[in-house]
Amino acid sequence: YSHFSVNALSWLQLLMRPFAFAFLTFTYYFSKASSKKTRILWDITLSVLIVTLASAFALFFVAPQFTFSDYRFLSICIRVFNIICLLYISIHTIRSHLEARNSKTVYTPFGYVLLAIGQYSILIWAIDCSDFAFYGGLVFRWIGLIIFLSIAYRTFYSSHRRSLG
Repeated sequence: YSHFSVNALSWLQLLMRPFAFAFLTFTYYFSKASSKKTRILWDITLSVLIVTLASAFALFFVAPQFTFSDYRFLSICIRVFNIICLLYISIHTIRSHLEARNSKTVYTPFGYVLLAIGQYSILIWAIDCSDFAFYGGLVFRWIGLIIFLSIAYRTFYSSHRRSLG
């Protein structure tokens, strides 16, 4: 691990990945109105996350000057950010599922929980270089992806069937 070189493409990949999680988080955040008290708390939390993410992206322009230990530290911070975003989305989707009480909606929060577990496993890998954590994280991410693909297939296939019939 000590002879691992970190190039500009590695930094770009590291700093661009959390934008997907931030986009999903904002989508769920703005999808439903909440009380003023919780809204203010989430506004502050998301503002801090935006500033942190923008700062990390700005680091990209000076990032190649950093060493591997700086890359590793930022990698750990970004994975923690991803886990926070996934936990928010998981809580939001679980709450929506409990309100709807539809058996088909349980798969969505389950998929996000699996993605969060996968991110946690990759976080463990980034800290201690455990092969088990790395491959476990990949397995959880693939299972989460399969769940989301099956939800999308079922949603689009059933709407396509209804439009034909």
